[in-house]
Amino acid sequence: MLKDTLIALLISFFVTATVCPFFIPILHRLKFGQMVRDDGPQAHLKKTGTPTMGGITFMTGILFASIFLIPRYKEVTVVFLFTISYGTIGFLDDMLKIRKKKSEGLKSAQKFILQLIVSTIFIIYLFRVYGLDYGILVPFTGSFDTGVVLKLGIIWIPFALFVILGTDNGVNFTDGLDGLCSSVTVIVAIFFMLIGLKSGFSVTPFTGAVIGSLMGFLIFNAYPAKVFMGDTGSLALGGFVASYALMCKIPVFIAVIGFIYMIEVISVIIQVGYFKSTKGKRFFKMAPIHHHFELCGWSETRTVTVFSIITIILGVLVYLFM
Repeated sequence: MLKDTLIALLISFFVTATVCPFFIPILHRLKFGQMVRDDGPQAHLKKTGTPTMGGITFMTGILFASIFLIPRYKEVTVVFLFTISYGTIGFLDDMLKIRKKKSEGLKSAQKFILQLIVSTIFIIYLFRVYGLDYGILVPFTGSFDTGVVLKLGIIWIPFALFVILGTDNGVNFTDGLDGLCSSVTVIVAIFFMLIGLKSGFSVTPFTGAVIGSLMGFLIFNAYPAKVFMGDTGSLALGGFVASYALMCKIPVFIAVIGFIYMIEVISVIIQVGYFKSTKGKRFFKMAPIHHHFELCGWSETRTVTVFSIITIILGVLVYLFM
């Protein structure tokens, strides 16, 4: 399994790293530029016009790696299809943003309905495989053999939906600085790979496809970014994180290893709630929280580095106590 995971990593890396130099100029010619929020950090205004929808490049890498993996690991098909489906929703969102030349594409209700449809299909699949016997491993309690495994019964169905939607929004909010979402998610995927190899999950090789593709993409997405992943990429990555964790019965691990995703969402919830309750006051300088640190004087590279280090530390702790 380790060998196939590494082969998938190499395939996706080389495909993505090869596709990007050809695809970025095409995005320029099509004028698929990023629409930057005018109420955001002023330093970000210079990014207006930087090609977006770069998620297509690493999804291409994932596709080629999956073609290699699927004949060997059937469960990879499920996570791959879910990842691509969420990426397609992001693609529609990006296309509308470009067409309307605004920072908002799909309306919230439209995006939610599409996510709900895809998520429901996935949860039905999980239910057919596991039924109400679905168990969730609690972090820091050991492995599946020695640790605490919670069985939620019928509650796990709405719980799974909450995990998917919450995770996808978290990953989406994290995509706000050059290389931030890519860096954090590649680290999350690495620890998912280590946990999967340790536990023998048959879907583990798919993490290699994600790791390799994001490494290839980071060559062009790291500061100063030549291309942004857009919702095409961030929604796809959120779909991967959520579906892989649910398939492996480790969804609670997302709250620890993916702490950055969670804090990004929480910061937005706090900001909106505080703004409404105080009639115009702000709890953070700006949300999501990575913008707060920017406005406090942190550079983009410092923020990305600190958030990545936090993810590494939490990943190590989870792995050591599993």
